[in-house]
Amino acid sequence: MKEFLHAKLHNVRITETNKEYEGSITIDKRWLRASRIKPYEKVIVADVENGARFTTYVIEGEEGSGIIGINGSAANLVNKWDRVIIMAFKHLSDKDIEGHQVSKVIFNDSNEIKETVVESPFSSIFSNM
Repeated sequence: MKEFLHAKLHNVRITETNKEYEGSITIDKRWLRASRIKPYEKVIVADVENGARFTTYVIEGEEGSGIIGINGSAANLVNKWDRVIIMAFKHLSDKDIEGHQVSKVIFNDSNEIKETVVESPFSSIFSNM
């Protein structure tokens, strides 16, 4: 099994931090649906502003709330309104790589979805074989 990116929220802004929460990242349900990231899924969060990276799990936020909430000790690594990249990965067997699709949700400076892309990054590689 090899690990591949399967979903990404790109340049989304943190809307709140809560150091007293037990840990995790809270994400608006509509953005989870757009990205195909699931509640309790492991994600890596990379802060574009300061380079901090951490691993956590997802909690579903209220649909339409626009929340990107960094909770627990990870709240010490980021600031409200920092841009982050949230990445989820998937383990694939060699036979599953060819059909693998990656969901990318790209945000504008107002924290609105600018573009949603679903791509099959390996289709051209396998079509030439």
